[in-house]
Amino acid sequence: MHILVESQFFYPEQMRINDICVALANRGHTVTVVTSIPNYPQGKFYPGYGIFKRRKETYRGISIIHLFVIPRGKGFISLTFNYISFVLSGWFFARFTSIKPDIVFMNMSSPMTQSLVGTWLAKRRRIPSVIYIMDLWPESFQVITGISSAMILKPLGKMVDYIYSRVDHVLTSSHGFLDVIESRGVPKAKLEYWPQYAEDFYAPLDAPGEGGPKIPPDDRLKIIFTGNIGLAQGLDLLIPVAEAIRKLQIPICFIIVGDGSYKETLLSLVDQRNLKDLFFFIDRQPASAIPGLLAQADAGLVILKKSEIFSKTLPAKVQSYMACSLPILVSADGETQRVVLEAGAGFVAAAEEIEALVNAIALFSLLSKEQRKQMGEAAKKYSENKFQKGKLIDRLETLLETYYNENRNA
Repeated sequence: MHILVESQFFYPEQMRINDICVALANRGHTVTVVTSIPNYPQGKFYPGYGIFKRRKETYRGISIIHLFVIPRGKGFISLTFNYISFVLSGWFFARFTSIKPDIVFMNMSSPMTQSLVGTWLAKRRRIPSVIYIMDLWPESFQVITGISSAMILKPLGKMVDYIYSRVDHVLTSSHGFLDVIESRGVPKAKLEYWPQYAEDFYAPLDAPGEGGPKIPPDDRLKIIFTGNIGLAQGLDLLIPVAEAIRKLQIPICFIIVGDGSYKETLLSLVDQRNLKDLFFFIDRQPASAIPGLLAQADAGLVILKKSEIFSKTLPAKVQSYMACSLPILVSADGETQRVVLEAGAGFVAAAEEIEALVNAIALFSLLSKEQRKQMGEAAKKYSENKFQKGKLIDRLETLLETYYNENRNA
């Protein structure tokens, strides 16, 4: 089976879709990925890539086509042009490519505009398509940008409905997404929960890997956050939380690993409020280096802004922390709280509630090493039961093959 994967973000960008594609290729399928010239999250093209450089390449048996985009930059205007340029490049690709896949798999991790490309190609080739939703549009767009104009949201809503009407099956990364998508008129039979999993290298380590980044080796409670540092993550909450923790005289250090549009602002706030002794920043790391960092931490932090849409989201870092037997501290509502509490994997606080997060951290700090270890083991067990990679790839492969065979026999 020839699977064309459409994802605006792909290798060398660090995305979980990379591993999904490798898993499918390892099972004997031909996998072609249509993506953009890599520029996430820094906002500029990666070294060695450009308009006239490395537009096609092969990664672990996967053929990659990098479509032209305007780099996302650091502001809203450049990000808008980035989204639009991918759609325009994708229209020409879908219209004129000679590639003849058997099925299209669309990986939708914001913006949903990218999924127009896969939709157009599937329509032109008269082949089935499956979309994997990890972010709800236009709702998340409205929350992050603050835009409420009907002149913008209404066309975006129509685009979303068009895509849902054209695809054959909709997978979602969170239980909470199902009702929202169904409310848009998508038949329930067309919807399915398919959670994200952690790659194989996410596993408990006794010590950090050789040559990897190191966290200061002291006795402070180390709470680590890994991933994109953007507005949706709401890391600004850590400033008043850190000030409150200092007053309680709890020895603590927030380890912030990653990059993103909000990082410079966060660094500036830490400096202005004289909190440098409570924070330690590490630049973006290869995904394979993250388990070594988690092994040096006492707890993983999941934090999101307060919004109805974000309350339905389950960030991928939850699976990463659990796979590494790391207890979890949550500042988020809804689905993230549900999973962590169901697993017995940590303490939770409502989104944007300073006092609640401070209390959660204080309670965690009182646990013995053995109690923390038991909490981490509960997280690992839950991960193995609910987010097991092999079983999830089996389900995905069966789904794709079913639609491929139905289309071939039609």
